[in-house]
Amino acid sequence: MTFEYAPAPESRAIVSIKPKYGHFINGSFVAGKKHFPTINPATEEVLSLISLGGVSDVDKAVAAAQKAYTKTWSKLSGKERGKYLYRIARILQERAREFAVLETLDNGKPIRETRDIDIPLVAAHFFYHAGWADKLDYAGLGHSPKAYGVAGQIIPWNFPLLMLAWKVAPALATGNTVVLKPAETTSLTALLFAEVCQQAELPDGVVNIVTGDGSTGAAIVNHPGIHKIAFTGSTEVGKKIARAIAATDKKATLELGGKGANIVFDDAPVDEAVEGIVNGIFFNQGHVCCAGSRLILQESIADEVIEKLKVRMSKIRVGDPLDKNTDLGAINSKEQLVKIKELSAIGDGEGAQRWSPQCNLPDKGFWFAPTIFTGVTQANRIAQEEIFGPVLSILTFRTPQEAIDKANNTPFGLSAGIWSEKGSRIFWASQHLKAGVIWANTFNKFDPASPFGGYKESGWGREGGKHGLAAYLKNGKETGAK
Repeated sequence: MTFEYAPAPESRAIVSIKPKYGHFINGSFVAGKKHFPTINPATEEVLSLISLGGVSDVDKAVAAAQKAYTKTWSKLSGKERGKYLYRIARILQERAREFAVLETLDNGKPIRETRDIDIPLVAAHFFYHAGWADKLDYAGLGHSPKAYGVAGQIIPWNFPLLMLAWKVAPALATGNTVVLKPAETTSLTALLFAEVCQQAELPDGVVNIVTGDGSTGAAIVNHPGIHKIAFTGSTEVGKKIARAIAATDKKATLELGGKGANIVFDDAPVDEAVEGIVNGIFFNQGHVCCAGSRLILQESIADEVIEKLKVRMSKIRVGDPLDKNTDLGAINSKEQLVKIKELSAIGDGEGAQRWSPQCNLPDKGFWFAPTIFTGVTQANRIAQEEIFGPVLSILTFRTPQEAIDKANNTPFGLSAGIWSEKGSRIFWASQHLKAGVIWANTFNKFDPASPFGGYKESGWGREGGKHGLAAYLKNGKETGAK
């Protein structure tokens, strides 16, 4: 007997979206001169008009941030800064449902992910960093480490509010002020966060938000009043930022692309591994830098795992992101959907075998069915390039060393997963994998206390945990030094 799920849509009544938004500068919203639409990717409905920030807007935001740093924020004790972060965290919890619905509308990801994962983690990051604000002497950076000043922060569209929290919370905890640019297609929750800053009575100019496109981000990166850059996005843009600041004294953290390997050994708990595989690649429509987009299976269990994976994929529910039953939502933009389709077609042309479960995709919006490719080789582009969608490339191996060699054969080094019941094998593999984050018998698990970042073309530096604080602080004097 098969049970059908009745629709269980989340109401959008809790969200009030303005027809037009300005920038948030010096504690107030200011009108923009030019605007562009932000749309619901599940329906193609225009949600609002977002301001296109220019050089003059960035100038004003940087001036406000510098003034706030000099006059107010740098003069507060860590304990006092921490109070503001705690207040922001509590307000985020109180308004969690509002943020979850708005994020789903603007981004396209399922409400169960925004409600149960994204927004709780956002609050957790502010709580965690609030606790560090008065303990920076114990962060391993010497006695009385100092903030850089004004941090320019540019965030992506895949986790709009969570990436904001990853950047803003440590910056404020360490005494920096912020000029932040949200992604062009997903600015609404950042602008709602600006209201939280007002509600928390954060001093004017400590957080400034300038919306816009790549030109706005470039204006932030190149502004002489910015002392520290934090960027999450594509490797291509990350390289441009690195070149732009190479001749300056600006510091930077760059969290870039990935092509994570999920390795399943022959002694792995297969049913649990299948769940981890699904979570690793189909969570957030595959719009995850650290997604397990390469599945590397030991030959002796490959057929069994693939068969069970297909059964599990057939149960993935694709559809309305506001429906609480939905597992896979909409692709964030038409441009991203085109890229996913192009690379998938290249996979077909290279001889890999494509498989997707039967699913009815909505007529409106941007959709792509969960997809796996078998018969993939290391030379295939779908095994090397970041697709950033719900597409999994499957390779096989015979010996543990072959698994490591295939996993490391990529320009990226952000994440990896290991599935085995042998602790010794897990430790051995983790020592040989060139990845910044390695999960054992799980995937895509995050915690504010755990540092995140990669090697090679996956970026510089770490975010989160004690390690992430270092990116926002200058070394202080060693304890006892005069």
